[in-house]
Amino acid sequence: MTRISWIAVVSVAATVTVTAVVQLAQVGEPAVDVQLLAINDFHGALEPASGGNGRIGSADAGGIEYLATHLARLKATNPNTFIVSAGDNIGGTPLLSSLFHDEPSIEALNVAGLQLSALGNHDLDEGWWELLRVQRGGCHPVDGCQDGTPFSGASFAHLAANVTLDPRKADPLMLALAGVRGAEPRPLLPPYAIREIDGVRVGFIGVVTQDTPRVILPTSVRGLAFGPEPDAANTAARTLREQGVRAIVVLMHAGAERTGADINGCGGVSRPFIDLVSRLSDDIDVVVSGHTHHGYNCTIDGKLVTSAASAGRLVTDIDLRVRRSDGEIVAKAARNVIVTRDVAKDAAQTALLEHYRSLGNKGGSRVVGSITGSLTRDFNDAAEFSLGDLVADALLEAARRTPGANAEIAIWNPGGIRADLVAAPGSGPTPVTYAQVFAVLPFGNELIVKTVTGDTLLQMLEQQFGAERVRIMQVSSGFSYAYAPSRPRGQRIIRESVRINGAPLELTRQYRLATSDFLWETGDGLTALGSSTDPVLIGVDYEILADYFSRHSPIRPGSLNRIRKIR
Repeated sequence: MTRISWIAVVSVAATVTVTAVVQLAQVGEPAVDVQLLAINDFHGALEPASGGNGRIGSADAGGIEYLATHLARLKATNPNTFIVSAGDNIGGTPLLSSLFHDEPSIEALNVAGLQLSALGNHDLDEGWWELLRVQRGGCHPVDGCQDGTPFSGASFAHLAANVTLDPRKADPLMLALAGVRGAEPRPLLPPYAIREIDGVRVGFIGVVTQDTPRVILPTSVRGLAFGPEPDAANTAARTLREQGVRAIVVLMHAGAERTGADINGCGGVSRPFIDLVSRLSDDIDVVVSGHTHHGYNCTIDGKLVTSAASAGRLVTDIDLRVRRSDGEIVAKAARNVIVTRDVAKDAAQTALLEHYRSLGNKGGSRVVGSITGSLTRDFNDAAEFSLGDLVADALLEAARRTPGANAEIAIWNPGGIRADLVAAPGSGPTPVTYAQVFAVLPFGNELIVKTVTGDTLLQMLEQQFGAERVRIMQVSSGFSYAYAPSRPRGQRIIRESVRINGAPLELTRQYRLATSDFLWETGDGLTALGSSTDPVLIGVDYEILADYFSRHSPIRPGSLNRIRKIR
């Protein structure tokens, strides 16, 4: 019996089904079994992480040495295998990768056999020009080849059908760094790629979330335009069909929010994502998605749709049967496989890590403080979490200690907090290293204090409740409020509940707010902050947090009592 020879489909919604296998090849008709092994949102997770970033359910998962072993074992089951990614291979990475401008992560993915990747929004964190260097290779223009060896670039291709570069709107220096000549708009990256294997052709299309300018620093994408994902994918699919390609896969760095926990189900998948997939052409057979860091596997509008969580903790094993006569996919199946750590480490990956550890771990292993209990991103019913409280408090203290800043409150976006601090079992405090602090705040955002009105603060709080996604900012001690999600948008904050250092919010009063350059530039859709004035630069987030640990350790988890949810 071949791997695709039976059907088991369980309906969970009108257009969404949990998928083990869909369709069945006609008996006896020649076909090729093609395997896709997919990851997404790797974010430079070279080393096994602690806390939520290092688990799937109760199972320890992730680490490039184990990921590579799982990929190799799965690949060995089918010689007709492609290894693909739905983007965010880099960006927001731990210290071991960030120290070297993420070259270690690219080299590790090269060794693991990655062949194609969608562009992810965080792949652009250091700028589109830097992403082109990462693709092509060459030493960093400022820091050079820091490990003393040449950097040959990504052996896998990045794809982006919905991203256009307009040189007329870009920084001339960045154009020069990237070797871009001419003024005509052009695709930043190839929109699609065609790969042939055992006599059949498969087309891969890459798209990235159209919201990219809202979720990374605007300077990183200056000169780029991001079109609607379905429109670009459908255009590319028509082009592929015109070239005779019938098996079409979209690598999409956009994904579903969901409430379900089954990594091989789709319970609780968000309606906007279902609508997005339903807008894709029927010519598209498979959607490998990402961005939201959830694991799922189902069928939406006849398309097999998957996501492998994040940080290399899952591999999606997708099996396709492609008919030889016309190249059509006649059967498709998927399963998410946990990247467990009970397998042998990949020796080539171990050697790569040891090379970079010998150069970069000296500063990272420095102990900056300690904790008496775990500080995590596990949030309560109101979406407040202990690590968020700590970060906001650390940033406020630094801002208050800076002459002329006069900070009163601080906020921080939850998406900027990327790793947990887990206390070891036992009696004494658990040491916290500089590398661990960096992993919590890996983006290197600058903390800035500006003046806002009380009305601006209220608008900002309301803007946390986006049309497609809710992002509850983490707030410092002295800033508290309640919200009612059942109320209409724009009226969800209980105005009389907002307190600033014990006093009711005054809409006309001016307040000094500390937060990141990302949020000040209206990131995460907080456009109200665009009206702020009188900036004072404080410093870089992870340095501030490390200093806070040195001043206050051992640190204890606090009470989650700053934000309340009213039902």
